[in-house]
Amino acid sequence: QVQLVESGGGLVQAGGSLRLSCAASGSILSINVMGWYRQAPGKQRELVARDTSTGNTNYADSVKGRFTISRDNAKNTMYLQMNSLKPEDTAVYYCNVIASTTPGVARIYWGQGTQVTVSS
Repeated sequence: QVQLVESGGGLVQAGGSLRLSCAASGSILSINVMGWYRQAPGKQRELVARDTSTGNTNYADSVKGRFTISRDNAKNTMYLQMNSLKPEDTAVYYCNVIASTTPGVARIYWGQGTQVTVSS
């Protein structure tokens, strides 16, 4: 099993910055993909940013140029630096990992979510 612990959410004014962290632990053989999703009230969960083990990075159009995803493979930790935050960025942010604890088997894991609230 893989456990994901998120931190860094909170309340910030529009234009401000926050950095989210997601630490993965457990009997991890490899992490293929690490990413962040978010879900605002009344809306579907959506991809914010994703980083693969091969170095490919994807961002939602709404956050390009403002958010940066990064990872520390030695610590199995992922970060999301969020700058120039807007009220529409308000959501619960979820860490998402595709990892293997058994050779040849990859599973999807989710964090518990961390609230980000941007006031206008």
